[in-house]
Amino acid sequence: MGDKNISLWQKTIIINAVVGALKKLDPRSLWESPVMFLVAVGAVVTTVMAVIYAAHGQNAGFEFHISLWLWFTVLFANFSAAIAEGRGKAQAESLKRSRETASAKRINKDGSIEIVAALDLRKGDLISIEDNDIISGDGEIVEGTALINESAVTGESAPVIRESGGDRSGVTAGTKILSGKVKVRITADPGKTFIDQMIAMVEGAERKKTPNEVALEILIIGLTVVFLIVVITFPFFAKYVQVDVSIVVLVSLLVCLIPTTIGGLLPAIGIAGMDRLLRMNVIALSGRAVEASGDVDVVLLDKTGTLTLGNRMATKFFPAPQVTEKELAEAALYSSLADETPEGRSIITLAKERLGIHGTDITPPENSVFIPFSAQNRMSGVDMRGQRIRKGAEDSIAQFVKENSGEVKPEVSQIIEQISFEGGTPLVVADNGRVLGVVQLKDIIKKGINERIGQLRKMGIQSVMITGDNQLTAAAIAAEAGLDDFFAQARPEKKLELIRKYQSQGYLVAMIGDGTNDAPALAQADVAVAMNAGTQVAREAANMVDLDSNPTKLLDIVEIGKQILITRGALTTFSIANDVAKYFAIIPAVFIAQYPALQILNIMHLTNAKSAVLSAVIFNALIIPALIPLALRGVRYKPVSPTELLYRNLLIYGAGGIILPFIGIKIIDMLLNLLHLI
Repeated sequence: MGDKNISLWQKTIIINAVVGALKKLDPRSLWESPVMFLVAVGAVVTTVMAVIYAAHGQNAGFEFHISLWLWFTVLFANFSAAIAEGRGKAQAESLKRSRETASAKRINKDGSIEIVAALDLRKGDLISIEDNDIISGDGEIVEGTALINESAVTGESAPVIRESGGDRSGVTAGTKILSGKVKVRITADPGKTFIDQMIAMVEGAERKKTPNEVALEILIIGLTVVFLIVVITFPFFAKYVQVDVSIVVLVSLLVCLIPTTIGGLLPAIGIAGMDRLLRMNVIALSGRAVEASGDVDVVLLDKTGTLTLGNRMATKFFPAPQVTEKELAEAALYSSLADETPEGRSIITLAKERLGIHGTDITPPENSVFIPFSAQNRMSGVDMRGQRIRKGAEDSIAQFVKENSGEVKPEVSQIIEQISFEGGTPLVVADNGRVLGVVQLKDIIKKGINERIGQLRKMGIQSVMITGDNQLTAAAIAAEAGLDDFFAQARPEKKLELIRKYQSQGYLVAMIGDGTNDAPALAQADVAVAMNAGTQVAREAANMVDLDSNPTKLLDIVEIGKQILITRGALTTFSIANDVAKYFAIIPAVFIAQYPALQILNIMHLTNAKSAVLSAVIFNALIIPALIPLALRGVRYKPVSPTELLYRNLLIYGAGGIILPFIGIKIIDMLLNLLHLI
């Protein structure tokens, strides 16, 4: 995919963000954030007042300073959203540059091949792709098998196999076929591919506010209305106690008391959350799904690739009758020397261990000819010293042995059945027409998976493995991974029934899937993540698509969802808390001249009324850009209980929101007087 390490503080991004902040002064744009719209109205009022005072020959320095910092408050809030959008747009440009313009071999109804531009392809077209061709559109393989380099999309260099008729038939525009020939049915019109969707999303064109974000905005607007009523009625109270309060001071009081901090940072938090998902190569097709991921109660996990390594590892050799383990190990070793897959390397490691071979270099006999693995024959091997050794899938080796006047003996078939029954993968090794034995590949629990499951448990999320494996294999894997529950031999209807059961009990359910048989359950789940390499039916049923096709990413998606919620909560707590300090800065300053006894409330010992008001306004403006990095990065998430999380927020962001403004306002007051600005 595009560059995932684009710095937030690149010169180009900063310049574009400044320009974007100025463009957002458009009232139509400001109205999207009622709080900042109100601040802008206040800035206009104080500016007009300053001009009137100056026109009448009065000293308007205080009024101009207040106006200037109110405009800065609006610009800083606009800047927080603009820099988040700028990060996305820079990533979008990187994505656009990464796409390759290609032609396509379209298959016409009469079977003839027509060369057309990739942009001319339409949904439903059938195209032919072979070695070294760039896949020109999103689609599904309907015929053939191919080895595909998906690094242009996923960033991962290891090639993957995609084939028709299974759950790994999906292909993406911009990826490249390394080996094989396939026919692909185009599933997306130009401009609607997953890469196009990603570009549109990072540019902000498709972003919509989520329910929690809307709820928080309602809270912010509610607080703003309350303080607006307070400020409107304030002059009547001031007149009653015989205190003169200027319009500029009233505007300053309003701006300092309403939740401008969270109001200015809220758009950036939402955009940055989407950006973190996109940098993980996850396309969220629903804003509601992003929000729901932070409230998930139950996670349904696939076994292979999620809890276990996607590539099974060699664990044991099973020789055929009249064959020694040494003979089988040697044949497996030499047939794997040209096999660069993780399975092939694990076979070499196991064989060396069994044969007592030390060191890394193994020299094959002279004139050896290696047969690399291909997607068509599904086996690899070596021709040496008159031997034709092959290693591969049972059916492929059975065909190879048959072609060389041999057969797979019943004893070997029993070994294959037993390995398969226990959840392993059998690889058969043969020399010409003679079967030498079977290599057992087994699922290996991913390192640290127990810790990840433990993190889910600390979040209050129940982890459930759902697999098509038999009961014994599923139970062993579930126990080793530390899961809360498991369901074996799960058919599509059982998956759907399970999700509905949890939802009927009030749980929010997340699921990951890649096959057509997963589609009903994905459509039912609250958070449904489909693998991009999966079937088109699965992708259409889901509300998120993982371009990396990495099932473990579901755990990260849940964490990002929670991080977005926690960041909003933390900054809202801080925003409301720092109003306390600004209250103690402005209110005493307004009344001290008339009522000296209120000096006791001037706990910051601010110089005078004007200095106090201006210091509070300046701090209110500066705290927004100071918190932009935190809003974009997000508050660090730790899997703790809601009670612990509440205490942490109150301690760090509640107490910090009270203490920091006291210190900041006092420092600003000292600087204003040191520089004789008041």
